[in-house]
Amino acid sequence: MPIPASWSARLLSVLRIVAGLGFLQHGVSKFFGLPPFPYPLNPMLYAAGTIELVGGALLVIGLFTRPVAFIASGMCAVGYFIAHFPNGFFPAANGGEAIMLYCFVFLHLAAAGGGAWSADAATKKA
Repeated sequence: MPIPASWSARLLSVLRIVAGLGFLQHGVSKFFGLPPFPYPLNPMLYAAGTIELVGGALLVIGLFTRPVAFIASGMCAVGYFIAHFPNGFFPAANGGEAIMLYCFVFLHLAAAGGGAWSADAATKKA
């Protein structure tokens, strides 16, 4: 039995929250060492960590979803081509599957918005 279309906006919110939490985890790892980040931070990793930490938190609550998701998608695209693509063409072989998926999930959120359970949706009703 398929999921009713009436659940689309709520499931979009679930996707946003779960992706935001995963993204936030990367920023927490870089800045707070939970879990420990395996590389020393350089200026590019500081910038990425800031986008992950702040952007991930904003995505979890659904505030400024479209612009934050667009920035996060761009950061993931740049990160893929800098860190993964030089190691091979295929994401399954170069370790870039996760960042590639984040890139396109965030691109979708930039187009679709935060869903029914978001701060953006709550402020539009007021």
